[in-house]
Amino acid sequence: MRHGKYPFILSFLALPVGLYAWLVLVPFAQAFQISFTDWSGSTNQFDYIGFDNYLNLFKDERFVIPAIRNTGIILLVLPLVTIAMGLFFAFMLNIGGRSRQGRIEGVRGAQFHKIVFFFPQVLSLAIIGILWKQVYAPPGFGGLIAGGLEAIGLPAPDNGFLADKDLVLASVIGVLVWSAVGFYLVFFSSAMASIPRDFYEAGIIDGAGRFQLFFRITLPLLWESVQTAWIYLSIIALDVFVLIYMMTPERGGPDGRSEVVGGVIWKYAFKHGEQAFASALGVVLFFVALTLAVVALRIGRHQRIEY
Repeated sequence: MRHGKYPFILSFLALPVGLYAWLVLVPFAQAFQISFTDWSGSTNQFDYIGFDNYLNLFKDERFVIPAIRNTGIILLVLPLVTIAMGLFFAFMLNIGGRSRQGRIEGVRGAQFHKIVFFFPQVLSLAIIGILWKQVYAPPGFGGLIAGGLEAIGLPAPDNGFLADKDLVLASVIGVLVWSAVGFYLVFFSSAMASIPRDFYEAGIIDGAGRFQLFFRITLPLLWESVQTAWIYLSIIALDVFVLIYMMTPERGGPDGRSEVVGGVIWKYAFKHGEQAFASALGVVLFFVALTLAVVALRIGRHQRIEY
């Protein structure tokens, strides 16, 4: 019976592993291969040109360089702001209530607040993009924010936030944070629920305030969850082109101020007919994402606290 269990297990794994290899690994391998050619994507003819595509990546000052800069800004701001807000709201909902006789409680209606914060997760990126494109619209086109600013006598961009070169990237990042913070609020709340209340009650008895409870108890015990959230959000930051495509003028405008690496890959592959160059940029993006995950796991290592 023992000798027959491995063929039995392999018989179940063969199909899913085969499909994964065919649908995921093989396309990855083909992208690597194409990146070393001059294939345009529209013919069966191509020649191998070595690392020329990779060497030419950073010579494109019109698309690639601005896209790298903007992606770097999103990569820095999105995880930092989203995690900070998610931790703050989760802590307030779970630990922010009144302390009664040494017992600490969450705020009233915490479950309802979690549902409200989580609501953006049920919307697709296309719907979010269309929704916020209208919110950021100029005052004359029913823009909610611009109209509100004008109503209280404050200046608003004449052409809307998304057409302003100085505001478009910040506007997109704001939507990204809005759409992600609810998920990480629930994520951190679930992790906080596993922390024994005795820890907080002991801290209160010793005279600790909310600030000390967060940094001395909550954050150290949630470090692994924070690390996981940082990796996921970093990957999301590298893959924001759908929102850029739906919201911004010229799908990365105005004047390339919201251009991201994913958008450059799309433009080279489907607008300029340079599939090989786009594949090279995609391979670089793949290794950047992989490196970020590895570095986050290595640098973010923290002594595990058992409780």
